[in-house]
Amino acid sequence: MELNDLQAQRQAKLERLRDAGLNPYPTRSSRTHSIAAALADFDALATSESSLTLAGRIVGARRVMGKIAFAHIEDGSAGIQLWISRAEVGDEAFLRFRDDLDTFDIVEVAGVLRLTQKGERSIFVRSITILAKTINPPPEKWAGLSDVEERHRQRYLDLIVNSERRDIFRARARTISTMRSVLDARGFVEVETPVLQPIYGGAAARPFTTYHNQLGQNLYLRIATELYLKRLIVGGFPGVYEISKNFRNEGVDRSHNPEFTMMECYQAFADYRDVMDLVEVMLREIALAVTGGTLVPYQGQQLDFGRPWPRISMAQAILEQTGIDIAQIHEIDVLHAAMNAANLKVERKGTWAKQVDEIFSEYVQPLLIQPTFIIDYPVELSPLAKRKPEQPAFTERFEAFIVGMEIGNAFSELNDPFDQEQRFLDQLKDFAAGDDEAHQMDADYVNALMYGMPPTGGLGIGIDRLVMVLTDQPTIREVILFPHMRQRD
Repeated sequence: MELNDLQAQRQAKLERLRDAGLNPYPTRSSRTHSIAAALADFDALATSESSLTLAGRIVGARRVMGKIAFAHIEDGSAGIQLWISRAEVGDEAFLRFRDDLDTFDIVEVAGVLRLTQKGERSIFVRSITILAKTINPPPEKWAGLSDVEERHRQRYLDLIVNSERRDIFRARARTISTMRSVLDARGFVEVETPVLQPIYGGAAARPFTTYHNQLGQNLYLRIATELYLKRLIVGGFPGVYEISKNFRNEGVDRSHNPEFTMMECYQAFADYRDVMDLVEVMLREIALAVTGGTLVPYQGQQLDFGRPWPRISMAQAILEQTGIDIAQIHEIDVLHAAMNAANLKVERKGTWAKQVDEIFSEYVQPLLIQPTFIIDYPVELSPLAKRKPEQPAFTERFEAFIVGMEIGNAFSELNDPFDQEQRFLDQLKDFAAGDDEAHQMDADYVNALMYGMPPTGGLGIGIDRLVMVLTDQPTIREVILFPHMRQRD
């Protein structure tokens, strides 16, 4: 590989280490404590003059002042100052530190903990060993990698130089672990379902397609786990959940990534009202675990996860904001005429369901700042949800919204196999009419329903978007370790 001048200088230092008989990449470390553990027990270790061995990456500038040198190391748990005396470590090791080690190198130091004259907790080094010689130097403004695209392309570097970025992904881990705890405590069983599927389903989305050579058939990266999880409810599980990667062949923006993480859960003998209660409890517990409270700041606003969430029907929400009553308008031409009369500036869609969704997305969704449930969606928008007994044109479905983003989607699950088959057939008509996100026919799923699925409440929550909100991040890319990026030319 071609090296620039700075990389070549570091490579020359690496060769000097090798010439001195040192391995710049030794097999193992002899670390006895994490830095965080050493600092937590600092007073006792310092009083006893106990020898310990720490390891970490050199961060910030190294300072050499005559026969004394200073540096800081971090190991991911915490950081500590190195106090290095030429008299203590010897001439060879001291000069090696001065001449052949660099910022970003990973080292191991043995010594004792003491306070410096300025009161800084430090390790007074007795020996120093190279664990990994780095060839790439830190960025010029190493205390903060400011180029957003470079942060996403080189997430490893972003994590090195931006410690707050590591905090985001620790918060993401707490979000998922708390979600698991809430579900486990309620008797849900965590399961795994296929990523490669012969029929994609469970959501309105375009799939990624691949080909299995031996079987000679197209397969699809899953767009949702829903239909497999509901098969397990048919099979007798009282409650199941899966935290998984889903894949949708769609655009990339502040709230969309083609590969994203979802939690889906299904509970037998429950309906969408039970699921709304579960969402309120779950997100309150997650907010407490991640932020320490139920009032969560997001982009200058304060969100309240501690209160009951408003429950507003889709028809009522659209009527209030546009004056159009979708409960009374069922033809696309009539809906377009009503839009013209109301002077709605939205893209014209080819199907009634798509047009209703577009109106909602433009005129209602951006106003849903506080945690809110939009409930009772039209049947045409909800091919997997059960009809409302008192309003058969609508379904027992809700979506959970926060700061104008859909965070969750849930149904009283449709368990009538004949109704389900007809809705799949209706979706195929939409597909033939040009709706490339329409659901496909899944005959095996219909067959499963014919064995009987109990009344079931189902839920999907987008973990990436939820973490965006809880960590006050403006885009989904900030909460995905390796977001999808366009290839460079």
